[in-house]
Amino acid sequence: MDIREINDEYAVSGQIAAGDLDEIKALGYKSLVCNRPDFESPDQPRFEDIAARAKELGLEMVHIPVGPMGVTADAVTAMVDALDTLPKPMLGYCRSGARSTAIYQQTLHIRG
Repeated sequence: MDIREINDEYAVSGQIAAGDLDEIKALGYKSLVCNRPDFESPDQPRFEDIAARAKELGLEMVHIPVGPMGVTADAVTAMVDALDTLPKPMLGYCRSGARSTAIYQQTLHIRG
């Protein structure tokens, strides 16, 4: 795992696995957002499998996929809602962390 802190409320990572969640929780993260669509790659874990383990650990999690169309207005709205309601700090992840960074950056002008 390569976690990159954006600020006190948000960090990003490339793809995680359910087995990474114990460490993620130990690092102090309270919620996660997955920005990777399921089945993007045959070797990636499914969102529901990671979400099930997150729930067991008391971590909140939401799926806001950013696919080939890029960051859409609906995705930004969903991300704003997640940032406004889920506990922080939050970890966003996708294949490399780039989409999770891009969608967060697009929320900044809305959230002030």
